Amino acid sequence: MKLTFIGNGNMAKALIEGMVGKYEIEVLGRNAASLAALQEKLPQITTKVMDETEDITGKHIILAVKPYSLPDLAPKLKGEAETLFSVLAGTSIESLKSQLHAKKFIRTMPNLGASYLKSMTTITGDISLKATALEIFNNIGRTLWVATENELDIATGVAGSGPAFLALVAEALADGAVQQGLKRADAQELVAGLFEGFAALIANENPALIKDGVMSPGGTTAAGYAALERGNVRNGMMEAIADAYAKAKELKEKN
Repeated sequence: MKLTFIGNGNMAKALIEGMVGKYEIEVLGRNAASLAALQEKLPQITTKVMDETEDITGKHIILAVKPYSLPDLAPKLKGEAETLFSVLAGTSIESLKSQLHAKKFIRTMPNLGASYLKSMTTITGDISLKATALEIFNNIGRTLWVATENELDIATGVAGSGPAFLALVAEALADGAVQQGLKRADAQELVAGLFEGFAALIANENPALIKDGVMSPGGTTAAGYAALERGNVRNGMMEAIADAYAKAKELKEKN
């Protein structure tokens, strides 16, 4: 399969690097210098500066541009694509169909982990493309197919925004260690190692069981956990997901 990327920003580059060994890839963009740099880094791909119009007839498109640029871009894309995989946050399939022509549509929501081929990507859309979409995006990490766009919007609050939420947790843990007298570099290394090990734990165990396994009666973890509960950390995280979901719905209505 040949994949045609429209856009060559950071997310597009991460996707391309994960897929370049598996698919024939062409990249369309507007910045000649940026395309040339990408071509030099990945000589297997082909690049093209977009003309005033571009025929997408029969192509498998991965749309990876900023959502606000779609109204200007759409009139320049002529013909009917075979498939369109959209990475645009907050842009519904209905909105895509009103602006672009394709036989089948898929919405995806990768996250920043794509840069290290560790994305948690949520996918929905035309059910006949499920297997193909999962195969394509498994190249940049893990995938989850959900039945509706509403579920994808909820998932956006978890996996899409989640790296920022976890970054706050990581920063706070390191700051706490520094506050108690640990060197900053050592604190950062400890937190990095903690997250690396936790990734394997959470992939195989229920969060509650992990917590119960660490927390001994009257121990250090119990004392720290009580502080987290006093600080309403659990409720704060739940509200963060709720607010991110609300914003995702708001953006979808605008787009």
